[in-house]
Amino acid sequence: MSATVSLQQLTEQLEQLEAQAAADIAAASSASELEDLRVGLLGKKGRLSGVLGAMGKLPGDERPLVGQRANVLKEQVQGLLSERLNAVKSAAMAERIARETLDVTMPASYTPVGRRHPLISTIEEIVDIFAGLGYRVEEGPEIESDFYNFTALNIPPHHPARDMQDTFYLRDHGLLRTHTSPVQIRHLENNAPPVRIVAPGRVYRRDAVDATHSPVFHQVEVLAIDEGLDFSHLRGTVTSFLQQFFGDLPVRFRASYFPFTEPSAEVDVQWRGRWLEVMGCGMVDPAVLEGMGIDSERYSGFAAGLGVERFCMVRHGIDDIRRLFTSDLRFLEQF
Repeated sequence: MSATVSLQQLTEQLEQLEAQAAADIAAASSASELEDLRVGLLGKKGRLSGVLGAMGKLPGDERPLVGQRANVLKEQVQGLLSERLNAVKSAAMAERIARETLDVTMPASYTPVGRRHPLISTIEEIVDIFAGLGYRVEEGPEIESDFYNFTALNIPPHHPARDMQDTFYLRDHGLLRTHTSPVQIRHLENNAPPVRIVAPGRVYRRDAVDATHSPVFHQVEVLAIDEGLDFSHLRGTVTSFLQQFFGDLPVRFRASYFPFTEPSAEVDVQWRGRWLEVMGCGMVDPAVLEGMGIDSERYSGFAAGLGVERFCMVRHGIDDIRRLFTSDLRFLEQF
């Protein structure tokens, strides 16, 4: 025989449920807790559904009273859940804002900004100027053979010109290149005229270290070979380059000697009231062309070479080449 349920009992259960729901909702501190409460109170198997399930045992005239009270409770619980959820979200947002607040009065954190090394920027500027004149960049190995570094450039064994370039020789009969001119020879081996190349790179000589010398430094070589080239083309190219790099300054050419060019010249610019030697140049010796299988009766060419460190020091007023090879940030940060 089923147990009887009275209107008073169900009403008391609803009142108890109302009080307990209000307390539990007020204590909830997260959205997930509130969702669990909603399911436990108002879900199909929740506590309110359990009370309503017993309503069928009441007399017919009492059931609407319980139903009305249950509907009011359901609306109250939903309202409390919604209000508490909004409060929880607001509190979470306020906490996040407080945690992520940016104090604009605090000193900014300092991140050093990298800069191009003055040697690198000087090489890039030189190459850019010659690229604008129609030259392409070529590179070659830093470990060379005697043939490419000397013989093919009209510097045979025991030639006095070898004394001008005190060389680092290696055990396997190789050597560290003393200039970037070997790049020209390697290019001519595989490319027929016309040729217009610029060859930047690191070179090595057995120089004592002082304010103007280093055993490791950088050169840029220029080579042009074509029909009908003469010294006026060389002079115009070199002058155009120097005036683009240094500005519209006087440029002069002085007769000189290089074993792979004839005639040869040293080039000076008038910088801050005095003449400065900045590069060497000359017409490619016909013997070099013939050695590469190029008809010197048909083709002629010119070559020029410069020391990047020299250009960099003159441009920036640097008094000691050794500064360019240190890691002193006080010096490097100036650029």
